[in-house]
Amino acid sequence: LPSTERAQSGWIMPVATVNLRALTSWVGIARLSAVVLSCLAFSLVASTECFKGPYGTWCMFTWCFCFTVTLLVLLLELLELYPLLPLSWDDFTAAFSMLAALMVFTSSVVYPATFISSPCSSNQCARQAVATTASCLCFLAYAIEVSLTRAKPGDISSFLSTVPGLLKVFEAYVACLIFSLLDAYSGEPGLMWCVAVYSLCFIFTLLIIIFTIGRCLTYIPCPLEKMLVGYNFLALLMYLTATILWPLYSFRGQSRPDSCGPDCSWNKHLGITFLTIFNLIAYLVDLVYSTRMVFFR
Repeated sequence: LPSTERAQSGWIMPVATVNLRALTSWVGIARLSAVVLSCLAFSLVASTECFKGPYGTWCMFTWCFCFTVTLLVLLLELLELYPLLPLSWDDFTAAFSMLAALMVFTSSVVYPATFISSPCSSNQCARQAVATTASCLCFLAYAIEVSLTRAKPGDISSFLSTVPGLLKVFEAYVACLIFSLLDAYSGEPGLMWCVAVYSLCFIFTLLIIIFTIGRCLTYIPCPLEKMLVGYNFLALLMYLTATILWPLYSFRGQSRPDSCGPDCSWNKHLGITFLTIFNLIAYLVDLVYSTRMVFFR
């Protein structure tokens, strides 16, 4: 349409401007470092052609996913197009940086433990070692971004950048790790209750994250902050029961088999036990911080 007709119709084309601070600020430098390091990690691993199986696929997905989303975030901030998106940008970037830090940290541990053998002397092993180092530095870059974008005390304009908001991302991610380790739990009422605890808390925590990013929490007709405190208290109690029941039913009358590899059920149950304790501590800290924010501001 000609400019006069566009003005008369009320249609205005968004104009992209270049914001160089998106690349030159400390947060921008951290994101650029994460892009380069994640690209280096998955490129080196792809060159070795040694990433078969679920663990290798997960690591490759992590590096590629973090590279793609971080590059997209940089472009949107560089061109200042993010205000056009129907979401809370600060909440989205805070949640993603926390999620990326957790995913890359997991890959930095899982990949060398699964694919690097000792002694490491071949050219392929050297590339794997460099990829692991790049992955560890990439985790450090995301951790720095989380630290730089975390809300200061008294600032709650972006909920997911506060300590309770970041803990929500941590809690949901740990629940996903628990689901990945679940194998045999049917027939035992105690174990089935634990799975119900993991599932319910994961669903509600994920909904809180999604509603926060989508700016939907304001439409809930109840005191939201007090409701979150009540949810944290209930989730803490539920995880407390799971922390007791899961090892009680999983290891009752069982000892660790002599030949217990990575896919051994005993090892998986032990991993779930520790992850349950981690989430219990996370919900406890979440409850303390949320209570302070609501009742002792």
